[in-house]
Amino acid sequence: MSSSRIHLVSAESRVEPFVADEYIERLVWRTPGGGSRGGAEAFDPKRLLEEFINHIQELQIMDERIQRKVEKLEQQCQKEAKEFAKKVQELQKSNQVAFQHFQELDEHISYVATKVCHLGDQLEGVNTPRQRAVEAQKLMKYFNEFLDGELKSDVFTNSEKIKEAADIIQKLHLIAQELPFDRFSEVKSKIASKYHDLECQLIQEFTSAQRRGEISRMREVAAVLLHFKGYSHCVDVYIKQCQEGAYLRNDIFEDAAILCQRVNKQVGDIFSNPETVLAKLIQNVFEIKLQNFVKDQLEECRKFDAEQYLKNLYDLYTRTTNLSSKLMEFNLGTDKQTFLSKLIKSIFISYLENYIEVETGYLKSRSAMILQRYYDSKNHQKRSIGTGGIQDLKERIRQRTNLPLGPSIDTHGETFLSQEVVVNLLQETKQAFERCHRLSDPSDLPRNAFRIFTILVEFLCIEHIDYALETGLAGIPSSDSKNANLYFLDVVQQANTIFHLFDKQFNDHLMPLISSSPKLSECLQKKKEIIEQMEMKLDTGIDRTLNCMIGQMKHILAAEQRKTDFKPEDENNVLIQYTNIPLVLQLFDTLHALCNLLVVAPDNLKQVCSGEQLANLDKNILHSFVQLRADYRSARLARHFS
Repeated sequence: MSSSRIHLVSAESRVEPFVADEYIERLVWRTPGGGSRGGAEAFDPKRLLEEFINHIQELQIMDERIQRKVEKLEQQCQKEAKEFAKKVQELQKSNQVAFQHFQELDEHISYVATKVCHLGDQLEGVNTPRQRAVEAQKLMKYFNEFLDGELKSDVFTNSEKIKEAADIIQKLHLIAQELPFDRFSEVKSKIASKYHDLECQLIQEFTSAQRRGEISRMREVAAVLLHFKGYSHCVDVYIKQCQEGAYLRNDIFEDAAILCQRVNKQVGDIFSNPETVLAKLIQNVFEIKLQNFVKDQLEECRKFDAEQYLKNLYDLYTRTTNLSSKLMEFNLGTDKQTFLSKLIKSIFISYLENYIEVETGYLKSRSAMILQRYYDSKNHQKRSIGTGGIQDLKERIRQRTNLPLGPSIDTHGETFLSQEVVVNLLQETKQAFERCHRLSDPSDLPRNAFRIFTILVEFLCIEHIDYALETGLAGIPSSDSKNANLYFLDVVQQANTIFHLFDKQFNDHLMPLISSSPKLSECLQKKKEIIEQMEMKLDTGIDRTLNCMIGQMKHILAAEQRKTDFKPEDENNVLIQYTNIPLVLQLFDTLHALCNLLVVAPDNLKQVCSGEQLANLDKNILHSFVQLRADYRSARLARHFS
């Protein structure tokens, strides 16, 4: 068998993963006579068998060659593995030797470093006393010059060496304070005088450098003055000059914010304690500039114009707290929130102490003026409703009998309810709630909000709505009157609309101020009482209006209506005046049966509900009608309607 054929078989078997069935299939198709291809050559099994035998031999030869190659590679791999293991062992030994040398070197370095440190300590121990001695000798020399009364050293006579002179005089000043006054009074006075002169020179130099805008020189002088008593004066000068020309706009609060932002950017480049300097600047702005501005704005109108006073107070306090919020972004020390709060309090404390008294006094007078202006526009003299035991007795009699108590008055169709008046009262109260929220101490906020709410109840609910209801009740004719009117229904409609506005303000503006305090239940109870009182008067008025209308109808039917008024002239041609669709009759019968649910005895209620007219109705509809009964929540009714 040729080697080329073996190579062909080997190459073919390595092209892709070997699959025996596919390999045999390809072999059959390549062999002449191996299968029918639609050609002339017929199937030759002998030739195919011969081809199979040859290929088997080729595969056996190839297997032997591959096996020999594998064995050769395995031997070579084992040999290289042994050589590699030997090299690794040699490298490990070399690494151990290097590690030992490194440890020895590290110990030697540590030993040398210890010796060097010890030597440095010894040198420092020798050098420090020497330096101190030299420094003391220099100070004694300068002290002798003060003692002799003549300053000859260049450091005192050369103005360019003011920094060195300041350091020396500051130390001499400390030494002089320890000397007895009786023996060294003169020299102590001279040192103190020089100390003061240098201090003034340094402050003057700092002032000049600030005006020139020389930040580096300002930083140098401030560092020298840091150890002098006049350092605080240096800070005061800086704060004063920072504010020169800073308040040029009409808005002092915006000017103050811009000033603080500008100083915050440069103060760290000048002083070693920038947060203290910036806090002192802010304190100066609040306690002098803002406090004077607030005083000018409030004192003028405090005694004569309460409305303008409250508006100004709210506006100024709001703008001040907004400025404080902007300043919170700066570094002012540990507790900047408390610091800024105290500054605000120092400005407004005298105005906030009696704020609620001014607020309630103004709200009462303003509300009374709004109502009086309305009644004056109607040329109406408000009559007294009356209070106390007699009024309570009348109210109880009216609730039980629906009888008119007192003479009927003619209102000329006027309801004495005005949405414009209500909107004005609610607007004034809304502004009062907003001011109360902003200006009240958190501990006083619920109590102050409740006081404002009681004023709203007094003037809106009692003086306006309740007065209109009482006037409306007095304007309803008696049931035996010949002329009935629907005037009170207009009162009901307007009162309902107004009370919805009142309820909206209660939820939107009062509730957030009292929601987490005991005043919430007190306000809800007061609101409930007002609602119940008004509903009783509305019910009474509606009942009396209906009775009046029924009385008028009875009078018309009895005295004015004749049986022959609608008698046709031709009785044989009577037109049917009512509808004959059966559904309408059924609906009216059902409505009549539903109305019976309101008046039947509780024992018969279940029987009526199961009657012919109501048997097919939804139980929810029946239940909604039963709920309208006055005795709905009684145990007896619940037992029969369960």
